[in-house]
Amino acid sequence: MFRYFIANKPFNMICQFTPDSEGQKTLANLNFDFPKDVYPIGRLDIDSEGLLLLTNDRKLNHTLLNPQFAHERIYLSLVQDIPTEESLNAFRKGLDIKIEKKRHITLPCKCQIVSELTIFFNGNDVWERIPPPMPQAWKPMTWLEVKLIEGKYRQVRRMCAKIEHPCLRLIRVKIANLSLGDLQPNEVLELDREFVYEQLGLKKKTKDLENL
Repeated sequence: MFRYFIANKPFNMICQFTPDSEGQKTLANLNFDFPKDVYPIGRLDIDSEGLLLLTNDRKLNHTLLNPQFAHERIYLSLVQDIPTEESLNAFRKGLDIKIEKKRHITLPCKCQIVSELTIFFNGNDVWERIPPPMPQAWKPMTWLEVKLIEGKYRQVRRMCAKIEHPCLRLIRVKIANLSLGDLQPNEVLELDREFVYEQLGLKKKTKDLENL
């Protein structure tokens, strides 16, 4: 039986159930009784937060990670200082960055400054991170909404660094239309298959997926 879950992964937790070193927080610390065959799709690095999809549906995994389906991911990135429109345009057009020591030109994306965060959390404020970000005291911080259709390792952080606005905090809030909503850190919600496929824009492709 296929099962589907979304979780709000907190800061300082790795996206796997077994630790790589003693004392490391893993998905097992979410305090939820997951089936043994469930695993995360589209990982978040240890210092990123937010929406994580977990399932035992391997066909869904194949589809979401296949670039030809171009599922949009939305992140909130708290950056140092206030980016100029010129910097944001460079971000949108594509940046020359390095991923695991290899050159990568990012695909065009959407990026804008956000003044009101509650629209991403069903009217609630974003939760406080523990420990909080540590900006340079004399500079302001700015929230950016970043929409991507690719998800290379630490890509958003590298893109922010490239425009000289280091990322201090990163939260994934949406995958296609599947939203984090008001789910709090460490919370898990089970969803049914039809809803997940509909929110991910896969409802009409179910038969095709079954033939993969």
